[in-house]
Amino acid sequence: MKTWHEIRGFPVAVRLLLVNQLGVNTGFYLLIPYLATHLTENLGMSAAVVGIVLGIRNLSQQGLFIIGGSAADRLGARGVIIAGCALRTLGFALFALGDDLPVLLAASVLSGLAGALFNPAVRAYISQESGERKAEAFALFNVFATTGALIGPLLGSALLLVDFRTSALTAAGIFAVLTVAQALVLPAREAEPSEGTVLADWREVVGNRAFLAFALAMVGMFTLENQLYLLLPDGARQATGWDGAAGLVFLVGTLTNLALQLRITRTLKARGNRARWISLGLGLMALAFLPPALTAGTTGGPDGALDAALRALPVLAGTLLLYLGVMIAQPFVMELIPGFGRPELTGTYYGIFYVVSGIAAAVGNTVVGWAMDTGERGTAWLPWVCCALFGCASALGVAWLHRLGSLPTPSKPASVPATA
Repeated sequence: MKTWHEIRGFPVAVRLLLVNQLGVNTGFYLLIPYLATHLTENLGMSAAVVGIVLGIRNLSQQGLFIIGGSAADRLGARGVIIAGCALRTLGFALFALGDDLPVLLAASVLSGLAGALFNPAVRAYISQESGERKAEAFALFNVFATTGALIGPLLGSALLLVDFRTSALTAAGIFAVLTVAQALVLPAREAEPSEGTVLADWREVVGNRAFLAFALAMVGMFTLENQLYLLLPDGARQATGWDGAAGLVFLVGTLTNLALQLRITRTLKARGNRARWISLGLGLMALAFLPPALTAGTTGGPDGALDAALRALPVLAGTLLLYLGVMIAQPFVMELIPGFGRPELTGTYYGIFYVVSGIAAAVGNTVVGWAMDTGERGTAWLPWVCCALFGCASALGVAWLHRLGSLPTPSKPASVPATA
């Protein structure tokens, strides 16, 4: 009840965008986790071609966040959000209706570009509309996003019992509804007038060394978050010998998020500097990978359900710690980003933040993948230790930036780029 009361205290635009994120994640995770299987088993494509299709979708999104952020600043976030949802509708519909490679590549580009448009625009809009309550708004945003990430795969699994086309059309339908909802309900917000060119805006943001250092320090957060879909589910499956154990990872995280996210954010916001809590959250995320490392290599066999549950406990304990770390750090990370520069460039800062940290996290995920392959040859603990080191490095990086005085405070956003 407290959560719903908190939601009602925000402007209608913020409330709509929270529901929008629930729909975005539901539609995304309803389709994308099953796309590779569809391309290989239903369409008979090679692993290399599947990699190209998926890679283009990811590159179109990660590489173009800067476009979406600048568009939100220059044109207004509302129109960019609507355009992004409309493009995602078209892209997912093409996945359902097209079997030829050119059509699938077009679907990948449109789907990725859509995310590049609405992701920074939504965050810029929430940041501007929520005022002094940015941390609480992004905490609720995290709750809705996590819930959608749980509902999506469950709904996708059920729809795949019919066929992939039904699943893809359902995902496209969700985004079509979101597009109409934004167009009808989301209030227009005038874009802040900005002098100079878009390239000048990019140079200003990229020239902000404190901001870039902070974005790079977040490599641990993004890399470790991604292990919720890679290393932790794989560890749960190996420990129990049961494919369904991967679902327990998402269930534990979602229930924890729903119960504690807003309470954690509100409590910590009133107690101390944001950088301290970001570092603590990152450190907790690092610690999350130590319990599974202690039992890595233990493979589930034909034992009873009780033995399987006991073997799953270290992985589930790690999952709980990881989600707690994300819940502590992420809202304050989102709150701090606009404080690095001028309000007129809020979208651009979010866009470039996701480009920089996304590229860095891709490198981090490559290292984790290599460690997983290497771990199969007798060092099963290696990927878990790698993740712990990533988290520790990020926590120390944020603490160092705070010690240098390079991080903004929410109450006094920087009016000029920091140079520390």
